[in-house]
Amino acid sequence: MEKTKKLVEELRKLNFSKMYNEDFLLTWEKTEDELSAVFKVADILRDLRENNISTKLFDSGLAVSLFRDNSTRTRFSFSSAANLLGLEVQDLDEGKSQIAHGETVRETANMISFMADVIGIRDDMYIGKGNTYMREVSKAVKEGHKAGVLEQRPTLVNLQCDIDHPTQTMADMLHIINHFGGVDNLKGKKIAMTWAYSPSYGKPLSVPQGIIGLMTRFGMEVVLAHPKGYEVMPEVEEIAIENAAKTGGSFTKTNSMEEAFADADMVYPKSWASFSAMQKRTELYGNGDFDGIKALERDLLAQNANYKDWECTEELMSSTKGGKALYLHCLPADISGVSCIDGEVESSVFDCYRDPLYKQASYKPYIIASMILLGKVKDPVALFERLLEDKPERFIG
Repeated sequence: MEKTKKLVEELRKLNFSKMYNEDFLLTWEKTEDELSAVFKVADILRDLRENNISTKLFDSGLAVSLFRDNSTRTRFSFSSAANLLGLEVQDLDEGKSQIAHGETVRETANMISFMADVIGIRDDMYIGKGNTYMREVSKAVKEGHKAGVLEQRPTLVNLQCDIDHPTQTMADMLHIINHFGGVDNLKGKKIAMTWAYSPSYGKPLSVPQGIIGLMTRFGMEVVLAHPKGYEVMPEVEEIAIENAAKTGGSFTKTNSMEEAFADADMVYPKSWASFSAMQKRTELYGNGDFDGIKALERDLLAQNANYKDWECTEELMSSTKGGKALYLHCLPADISGVSCIDGEVESSVFDCYRDPLYKQASYKPYIIASMILLGKVKDPVALFERLLEDKPERFIG
């Protein structure tokens, strides 16, 4: 348990008190100490579980989840995180609720929160909608708690929105930190966040935006690569530029996958739809123009097909630092010849990095649990010291 003791002492030195009774919506809204606290608590929770120490802080309570998009990893990660802390998951199925009958956001938020300690929301499909909706829910439960309607104010965790995917990028970051032996070893490291071909359209912008918005805070050389026409939100690019200037790193853009991969320490080839296309889809959806949406889909698939050569290949990987860059992906990847004919990555590259990719994904439950814990526990250091002293067993066998 020496690792946990060391992490607890490091946690003690950080200023993260403002995370208590607050939400986690965008990484760039958090301070460096607050991000560091999330990483350290996640590592502590993982070490405690691996040493058979129970971290069930609650003996009752709900973790409410609302997924407006399909999900495997994030859905199960949220459930795992809630279970790790002793909460029971209740999925809000909008089709079976009164939302379809015009129930307001304010009413829904309060009705689901009477005994809820956390609400996790994934709403990533429409520009200007997802993060806005999350903030409406947050405001509603804050008001409900202030008015005495709710005995506690649920912490809201962004499980992916139209702007950011903080649970994913924070998990990616913790994977990188541990892979390279500590955050201090990341300064000057090059990460290539590159577009890659996919035979599907409309994949959210939140992963590439989340990556450039977070990785630029650690003094790394962050490169965003995509064909012309696949731009991300300009305001997120501005955040990346400001971050890089503060940390001594860099943020650059290129329309060449080869340039991005050259001498990179990490590569993250992933498909996404352009900001302008996502804006158009949001407009069509708002107008109820479903024929227009189908036409847009056909146009975007045809546009994607012009860039099938944007694929992570063995040849490209050989151009990275020592030919051994860390390959990253949020999964599921479009694997050429396996899940599709042409895709984001050659099967030989994916197979080579399968175990590291699974390791990358394994951090997400602990990151989510960390975000919940820091929002619900006023003194996490005292909590962990008590767990280290009492050593309650998770599994008795």
